[in-house]
Amino acid sequence: MRDPAPWLKRYSRMWMIALLLGLIGQYLFVEQPFGLSVTLFVAGLYGLFFYSAKGRLGGYDKWKGQSKTGWLLFVPIAGLALSYSLFANEMFLALNIPALMLLMVAQTMLLTRGGSQPWHRLGFYADLLMQWLIIPLTHIAVPFGIMAGWLRIGKGSGPFGGRIGKIAVGLIIALPLLMIVVSLLASADGIFQSWLAHLPNLLDDEVLGEGIARIFLGSIIAFYTFCFVWGLLFRKPKTDAALEAAFPKDPHGTATASRESVAYIDSTIAATVLVCVNVVYVLFVAIQFSYLFGAAEGLLPAGTAYAEYARKGFSELVAVSIINMGLLLFGLHFVKKESVVLDRLRQLLLTVLMCCTVVMLMSAYGRLSLYEEAYGFTHQRLLVHGFMILLAVMMLAAIVRIWYGRYSLAKVNIALAVAAYVIMNYANLDARIAENNVDRFERSGRIDWAYMETLSPDAAPALVELKEKRPELTEVRDILERMKRKAEDREGWQSWNLSYGRVDRIAEK
Repeated sequence: MRDPAPWLKRYSRMWMIALLLGLIGQYLFVEQPFGLSVTLFVAGLYGLFFYSAKGRLGGYDKWKGQSKTGWLLFVPIAGLALSYSLFANEMFLALNIPALMLLMVAQTMLLTRGGSQPWHRLGFYADLLMQWLIIPLTHIAVPFGIMAGWLRIGKGSGPFGGRIGKIAVGLIIALPLLMIVVSLLASADGIFQSWLAHLPNLLDDEVLGEGIARIFLGSIIAFYTFCFVWGLLFRKPKTDAALEAAFPKDPHGTATASRESVAYIDSTIAATVLVCVNVVYVLFVAIQFSYLFGAAEGLLPAGTAYAEYARKGFSELVAVSIINMGLLLFGLHFVKKESVVLDRLRQLLLTVLMCCTVVMLMSAYGRLSLYEEAYGFTHQRLLVHGFMILLAVMMLAAIVRIWYGRYSLAKVNIALAVAAYVIMNYANLDARIAENNVDRFERSGRIDWAYMETLSPDAAPALVELKEKRPELTEVRDILERMKRKAEDREGWQSWNLSYGRVDRIAEK
């Protein structure tokens, strides 16, 4: 029987070659200076291009000489690629990368008869920039569609259709996510990092960082190269056309892979990913209760003070919390509901995820508070406090949404974000910063006067109170005097403002 979709195999092989190219690219470039690697990688790019464009080269030139020019461009491209193996001039080695990219984009466009104008017209270079930077982004969904077609998870067939196969897919998906999360948590917490030191060296911080860099670079290479070539083959950047190409119809008119299978994750796969992530989070949360909240100073890593341990890592914990919010959205909206048992398991795992995230936010909040005690209070730090409180409230709302899915979490989160923004406006941050920094100064004798000068007249009451207690502080008098002069410049009634209006009155005290 005739193959109903002969190009489908070619598309799948194109994606496999792109993945192989990503694997080779990360091996050639991560932590390695450019050299022979550039020559080899350019050769690999052309292997993908010529395989993909087979049967579409040559033929009628829309503008005379376009194809000849395309073939001639091999001379400068080969010369520049080889220069990385032959010379060491740093200026040219830096300039040759963008030059190689531009020449290769121009050549592939010419050989596939791309561009709305001849190569010597300005319009061709506008098309070139579109083909290079914009069009690949319009096809970013195609590789995911092809992978869904490979797995055929939605139909229960294919090599990963069984329960064991689905768990294997979940583990594969969870691996890069775990590497990112574990790296962030290890950076945030010295105890957690010391526990990881007892595991194989594969999990130490340096190896994790390199592994994340390799996964990221390899993925970028694979996705970009595939989508770039796809954009050359299918010039109209329409998602429907791309999906139809990725999922052609069989002789009876039905699609070989449903579009819904692209949008939804199998419940077994999702459960596997959530179990892997939650195991790490539960361990981390146990450490937080044991060391941070319980103040078990005697068990800290050698040479680490408790205050120093507690102050580190709040930014990493906030980053992990944001990642978890993304996992929640996928778990709520993009997981198939196949059975009551699996659905309850999904709800339970998402609840554990949210509870762990709330504990992480509590830990991050406490760490940031200690950081402020050591280095002072600023706008950025108080805003981060507010953002963490907002995230924690969103997590609690999410727990309710997981079990009682009768309202839109997006609506609730948008309403919470608007309310939080208004509350932060009325929280009078400058007054809070001044009060906290003055209180810290009275206890420790440390204060950043240069930063205090940047505060608005909202900070005046706290400064006046400090002036009354410590009249010898010339810095306070100078700051209040500048605030007074600034208030005097606002003469018209149209500029009346409560904070500026009271500066004259309280600064004279």
